[in-house]
Amino acid sequence: MTDRENYLSIARRTGYERMPVSFSMCPSLAQKYNEYIKEHPIKLDLQCADIGGIGAVCTDADTFKKRYYAGKTFKPGTHIDGWGVAHEPGSAAAFHMTYMHHPMESFDSVEQILEYPMPVFDKTAVPEMKKQAEAHHANGLAVMGGMQCTVWETAWYMRGMENLMCDMMAGDEMATALLDRVTDTAVMRAEAFAEAGADVIFLGDDVGMQHTIMMSESLYDEWLKPRLKRVIDAARAYNPDVVIFYHSCGRVTELIPHLIEAGVDVLDPVQPECMDFRELHDKYGDRLSFHGTIGTQSVMPFGTPEDVRREVYKNLDIAGREGGLYVCPTHLLEPEVPLENVLAYIQACADYTR
Repeated sequence: MTDRENYLSIARRTGYERMPVSFSMCPSLAQKYNEYIKEHPIKLDLQCADIGGIGAVCTDADTFKKRYYAGKTFKPGTHIDGWGVAHEPGSAAAFHMTYMHHPMESFDSVEQILEYPMPVFDKTAVPEMKKQAEAHHANGLAVMGGMQCTVWETAWYMRGMENLMCDMMAGDEMATALLDRVTDTAVMRAEAFAEAGADVIFLGDDVGMQHTIMMSESLYDEWLKPRLKRVIDAARAYNPDVVIFYHSCGRVTELIPHLIEAGVDVLDPVQPECMDFRELHDKYGDRLSFHGTIGTQSVMPFGTPEDVRREVYKNLDIAGREGGLYVCPTHLLEPEVPLENVLAYIQACADYTR
């Protein structure tokens, strides 16, 4: 199999020859890793490459400040993204966390939602994306388009989670207007990836917490599932075979049937601290594949290299020779993760199928 064939065959549960690696590191751990590989080169079996997305015209940060943050002061280092959300830095210990300020927090009308200057996406970049995809395909790689924070997270970042939850529970037209506008942009982005030739589109919205889902099944089913399905259907109108990954941190057990119905092929990240992979595989493994299962709250920071290796082997054994699992750490590897455990994960993936 080529890398592309192998990668896609894992998702489709039609057998595989090699297990790709997938992980990301905080800067301090990445520095240790990069210093190590200078002396001990490692060839990572990645098998899949990302392509850039379509461009967007965004309102400048000063305009957002004047219109939506008048009278507010921010810490140095705060940045305002293209959606108008202000990200204020936290402590040095909380490396990838920020305090978010929500520009729609005080909105009280549908008109304010409709007038809000969201990013304007267009498809002029699709020909260039297609060239990138063709180049990766020529090198035998699968191609992924990433658009995490697809609907729910993008919307609540602007409105505030509590406000948007209340809007949804009250059946407020503000929730409809906001979620529909965000979904419109997600549809355009998904269509662009599929049109450009992406084999995989990585969607996602965090809808799980450590021990429970973030909202009721009925609320998810009414407000979010139809919009996720619309995004997936739009991509599949261009490419019926595109593989859909869906990311949500935490426990999403009760929502898995809804995700399958919406068209999700691969669930990411299957945190072992929140969900049991064997139970999920036994129940859904004939309809759904998985990504993750190596805990970044447990074995990666606090286990030994042998513990890491044992966890990789155990979960790949559960999945079986048909595939259905991209085994990898569930989240960013933070500073407390020993480098030896990162190396053990990489080696275990290589050794398992060898």
